[in-house]
Amino acid sequence: MSGAFLMDTYGERELRLVRGAGCRVWDAAGRRYLDALMGIAVCGVGHAHPAITAVLAAQAGQLVHASNLYRTAPQEALAEKLCAVAGMERAFFGNSGAEANEAAIKLSRLYARERGIERPVVLVAEGGFHGRTLAALSATSSARARAGFAPLFDGFVRVPFDDLAALERYGDDPAVVAVMLEPVQGEGGIRIPAAGYLRGVRALCDRCGWLLILDEVQTGNGRTGTHFAQAGAGVCADILTTAKGLGNGVPIGACLARGVAAGLFGPGSHGSTYGGNPLVCAVAGKVFDLIESEGLAARAAELGEWLRVRLAAELAGCEAVREVRGCGLMLAIEMRRDCGELVRRAAAAGLLINVTAGCCVRLLPALNMSAAEAEELVGTLCPVILHWAADVAENGEGDS
Repeated sequence: MSGAFLMDTYGERELRLVRGAGCRVWDAAGRRYLDALMGIAVCGVGHAHPAITAVLAAQAGQLVHASNLYRTAPQEALAEKLCAVAGMERAFFGNSGAEANEAAIKLSRLYARERGIERPVVLVAEGGFHGRTLAALSATSSARARAGFAPLFDGFVRVPFDDLAALERYGDDPAVVAVMLEPVQGEGGIRIPAAGYLRGVRALCDRCGWLLILDEVQTGNGRTGTHFAQAGAGVCADILTTAKGLGNGVPIGACLARGVAAGLFGPGSHGSTYGGNPLVCAVAGKVFDLIESEGLAARAAELGEWLRVRLAAELAGCEAVREVRGCGLMLAIEMRRDCGELVRRAAAAGLLINVTAGCCVRLLPALNMSAAEAEELVGTLCPVILHWAADVAENGEGDS
């Protein structure tokens, strides 16, 4: 068996994973790894969680798919739960974060049409990442991700992240209809805005009649210390998108809306064949219940701060490390140079991590990671970083 028949969109992949349990995964050779990435913030309650497995099996034996021509109880129950915790009124379900963001962008266009704006503008942030479909890619900052796909959609203007004044300069622009931001930039390197920034953005949107769209694809579902990061920031979006940790591995995304945005879609204006089918909604409903009943958002806040402090202490004095930062269980160790080689070195030591923005080690462990596993993470990763830094300092080797 080989990957020869797969399109080469992910580059070389050395590990073939075959099994997972909790915070552990095993490869085809039987080697065990501590997973500090969890499918890129997806498996928030761990691999093969028994409650998730039970719901999957039960729903698969009852009804997997019926299409959105019909009502199903799991979809309606999940929509009610998400709207209640997010302060929203209505939900649309797709299959991914990119699809959720596409729905949000389409809502902004309908909002513009109702206001008589023919060429609307959505303000987005430098360093932001919203997906790889064409509209979501057009809103995304990464030149590397956008390369080769021109012409992309117009109607997006990038401004610096965490810079309220940069947004305020567009306050008199009649074409602007929305601001679209991640509460914490994930792919951008775990960039955390200053306290009060999102409240300032919310107030600006209210003054200007703009929609506030918060992309919580990565920050949502307990990861930053509240069920959605907007609550921790003290704001409520007009449109909120989420995916990743929502389904613990089954493909589901949600676009939630309130106020005028909640009534913009009508019959035939948007849809999805697979979106919100009974299987994925049943699983996401159980994930939601686990996050709430087991206090996993609060656990993420507590464990994330412990990890941030411990990592900073262990790496203090290492000249290669620029900063250790985090918000809940979204953590970054930013290096002073590109450090992609650390992914391979960490895997060799039995730890799965990734590097984003070229120089940031990104950690996205399970919300229910144990204290012992957190100790193991620190005890494995810090020596790997220190040895890499020593190699770089001695002879320039070890960089990506």
